[in-house]
Amino acid sequence: MAPTPAKTSPKVTSAPVPMRFVGPMKISSQKSLDNAWQDKVSVPLATYEIPLWHSVGRGARLSTLCDEGIKTTLVDERMTRSILLEAKDASQVLNAWRSIEMRQDEMQLIVSETSRFAKLIDMNMQIVANLLYLRLEFKTGDASGHNMVTKAADRLMQWVLDEYPTLSYSSISGNYCSDKKATAVNGILGRGKYVVAELSVPRDLCERKLLTTPEKIVDLNIKKNLLGTLMAGGLRSANAHFANMLLGFYLATGQDAANIIEGSQGMVHAEVREGDLYFSCTLPNIIVGTIGNGKGLDFVTQNLARLGCSEEAESGANARRLAQICAATVLCGELSLLAAQTNQGELMQAHLTLER
Repeated sequence: MAPTPAKTSPKVTSAPVPMRFVGPMKISSQKSLDNAWQDKVSVPLATYEIPLWHSVGRGARLSTLCDEGIKTTLVDERMTRSILLEAKDASQVLNAWRSIEMRQDEMQLIVSETSRFAKLIDMNMQIVANLLYLRLEFKTGDASGHNMVTKAADRLMQWVLDEYPTLSYSSISGNYCSDKKATAVNGILGRGKYVVAELSVPRDLCERKLLTTPEKIVDLNIKKNLLGTLMAGGLRSANAHFANMLLGFYLATGQDAANIIEGSQGMVHAEVREGDLYFSCTLPNIIVGTIGNGKGLDFVTQNLARLGCSEEAESGANARRLAQICAATVLCGELSLLAAQTNQGELMQAHLTLER
């Protein structure tokens, strides 16, 4: 009888993606949870789409010529996990929820036993028939927080089941989180870092560097990003290609790339102000971290350090800086593409030239 072959673990290999630093771009962070800061930053983008480097680069160069550069404001931060519980009927579910929502301080004590960084900051719920969808929202320090919030939610769920015997387990995740899905709840409540990036471009720079006018960009944003997305049935989204910049940035900085699904939900707003262009990108779902899975790879460690996101600072400050740099990167690529699309043939010619 032949011996049984020894079991071996599948070999782990790498899938190299071309990466290049683009910039620098000028960023002026507005005071929110951290002190205001201003910096010129070159950003790494890992992508097979070579023209993306040049497009983001054009927006980055433009930002250095504008007085304040790209202003970034971190509006909010939270990572979510929704547990799914059930009871005999809706009345039992509602009675349990009314009690649970009054006990958040007790629940935080349980959360603190799972991680010194996790903090329960809010809860939202939906009742469907006899089902309770409980969306738990946490701060997670410098981690993006996927595993941290799941661990905390798992402990909280057991506490709820012990305290409320009318409820029973259905799932550790009820999709009301909502992880890696484009949903209205994420667009409204946010998941990850909620960042607004803004740039004021003088008319002459718009004409000389972007080869277009403020009026043309505003007009195209209305007709393409707003009306076009509406006609397509877009969900809490009005942008040209947020996902391109997010994916390149996420891969280069060790993030969970699947989170570009909710990350790509966001809005572009543009106005003509006294003849100049005001251009902004609002991203309510930037999910990034500077510690945790993927951050131990050598190239990721080096990239985060070069971005200034490996400093000794209060918990969460590095991740907040990274999210704002990410939002500024999205703005650079978004503005450059919209400018190109105001001129017939420019986009295709750029791809043909650069990809050859």
